[in-house]
Amino acid sequence: MADYKQAITLGFSGASGAPYGLRLLEILVALNYEVFVLISSAARVVLDTESNVKLSANEEKAAEQLSALFDANEGQIKVFGKENWFSPVASGSAAPKKMVICPCSVGTVSAIAQGASDNLLERAADVVIKERGQLIVVPRETPFSEIHLENMLKLSRLGVTVMPAAPGFYHQPKSIDDLVDFMVSRILDHLGITHTLTERWGYGEKKS
Repeated sequence: MADYKQAITLGFSGASGAPYGLRLLEILVALNYEVFVLISSAARVVLDTESNVKLSANEEKAAEQLSALFDANEGQIKVFGKENWFSPVASGSAAPKKMVICPCSVGTVSAIAQGASDNLLERAADVVIKERGQLIVVPRETPFSEIHLENMLKLSRLGVTVMPAAPGFYHQPKSIDDLVDFMVSRILDHLGITHTLTERWGYGEKKS
């Protein structure tokens, strides 16, 4: 059995932004983290549409697909279905203390803010909040309505980090991958994970 640094829960919901979540998963695997992956039905459609990743609805097969895609160790990536209530993430006694939902739909934001817990993704987020763990949500919607903003404010007041998928340009990106890495690097920063994905402000050589 491999000795991983830590277990982190990574949720994919149905917002646009699948490349962010996939890149985050790739980096976590490369840095030797165990990752519990939760994928909504809508997220499977988005993954296929945006990244040509056609994931099986079967948990074990989906884990095998992602493991092959990112050269993960056997068992390093675990996928749990939306109604797998016996998974570790469903209980405060077993769930990882850190969770990221990337991308996060505003519908998922709403459900978490209201404590709905109608599926495993929502329940896992609820568990992290109640156990005073670290939850990061990466919403991708524009514009935000007052409803969206109120829900995000509620989560922020509960200690959730709300990090909209809004990459910066001060690092002078040359590709879409550079923009994706900008957001993933900020997520990693908040998780307290050391990385070298992007150049930090004020540390690089000034570009004319």
